[in-house]
Amino acid sequence: MSQPPPDDEHESDADRRRANLIILAVVALLIVGGLWVVNALIDARKAEECVESGRHNCDQIQTPAR
Repeated sequence: MSQPPPDDEHESDADRRRANLIILAVVALLIVGGLWVVNALIDARKAEECVESGRHNCDQIQTPAR
């Protein structure tokens, strides 16, 4: 029934905060990565649908001005 000194409690709070921030950063990276993958899949689907419809100008090629 002895309690740990107050310094240990503060260290455990700091460790908990640090762990929560790391977890938050990892979750944010996963969300951003997931959105990037979804957008890439949508673009690929649009290009595939364009080619399947028989069009030839599905992807615009940018040429520099002369």
